[in-house]
Amino acid sequence: MEKIAVIGLGYVGLPVALAFARVFPGVVGFDINKVRVRELREGVDRTRETTPDELAGSSLLYTADTADLADCTFFVVTVPTPIDEAHQPDLGPVRSATRTVGRVLKPGAVVVYESTVYPGVTEDICGPILEAESGLTRSVDFHVGYSPERINPGDKEHTLSRIVKVVSGEDGPTLERVAAVYEAIISAGVHRAPSVKVAEAAKVIENTQRDINIALMNELSLIFDKVGIATLDVLTAARTKWNFLPFTPGLVGGHCIGVDPYYLTSLAESLGYHPEVILAGRRINDSMGYRVGQRVVKALVKAGRPLTGAKVGVLGLTFKENVPDLRNSRVVDIVEELRSYGIEPLFHDAQAIPEEVEHEMGFTLSPDAAFAELDAVVFAVPHREYLDGRSLDPVAVVREDGVVFDVKSALRGREMPAALTVLSL
Repeated sequence: MEKIAVIGLGYVGLPVALAFARVFPGVVGFDINKVRVRELREGVDRTRETTPDELAGSSLLYTADTADLADCTFFVVTVPTPIDEAHQPDLGPVRSATRTVGRVLKPGAVVVYESTVYPGVTEDICGPILEAESGLTRSVDFHVGYSPERINPGDKEHTLSRIVKVVSGEDGPTLERVAAVYEAIISAGVHRAPSVKVAEAAKVIENTQRDINIALMNELSLIFDKVGIATLDVLTAARTKWNFLPFTPGLVGGHCIGVDPYYLTSLAESLGYHPEVILAGRRINDSMGYRVGQRVVKALVKAGRPLTGAKVGVLGLTFKENVPDLRNSRVVDIVEELRSYGIEPLFHDAQAIPEEVEHEMGFTLSPDAAFAELDAVVFAVPHREYLDGRSLDPVAVVREDGVVFDVKSALRGREMPAALTVLSL
């Protein structure tokens, strides 16, 4: 039976490692972050994707010691693949994890990558690194495969085992070996891709497609705002057609949708092709936070509120609702735009860890008591706590003649004070 090691214990790696540990003996969960490893051993998952009972009840070995990887036969790499300031792929974490695996790699092992990459990274970049570190020869002494992650943070319905898993291998026997391992934990079954590059491409276009569709909705919202009609009213009417796709406008951040398209565009440009549609979608989505800020400012001016000293609150800082993940949150764009007009907003998030907000964003969360009689509130991320009464009420914190920008129309259908200005995308 395979001795499995999962490299990287974040949003993707931890659920995968725990699933393997339910079926396979001696599964190793490795992470270079010693604090993260210590927390997991103590039953604390700051991503909140797992419970203390799940962590404590698992046979998974949480470790930051590479010696624990020595006798593993099947490696799964699940480290992040971010982009740099120039929107170019940053393969640093993948290269580093690959070097770690290469140093402990033994003949007969398989290395599978789940990190989002462009076609060719697994075989053409990671393969040579594994060879250099191990002294072994790929396709002879060891083999590689790719199985794109499909973890959706905060989603308790579309969990790991319930989503069909795409698997691939550099040859037929490797493909079947990879498929057999994942079939043991994926009740929805696996899809065997014909090549590693096909599996890599499938992953990167999944989020590219979503990005483009959301960009279309965002552009429509800009048009409908000028017309003076509510975008959601238009979409509700359009959805009565059976084949209308149910996308909505919004801020596009996080570690996937706002990042993955650049892996594809970078590859395309290296091959001499300029991808116009994908990059246009990226420009639209990356502009939406600034547009929200501008509309809040215009609404304050229209209401006769002086911008200097205006009390404006921002509710929600994470990249999506009901998760504490702050990575690539586009709420920062709203804040930058407000600050450019001299407005220093108050910050609140019902899910985020305060220390991480300060470290990642440089923002200090304000106490609940500070959110009263605001001139405006940007309801940026509709965490469930804001909607079910367990945290601040986005409407109650604003003066009756103030401004509420409900970014995702989460308050739709609620009765509002007559003098209140309510905006949305």
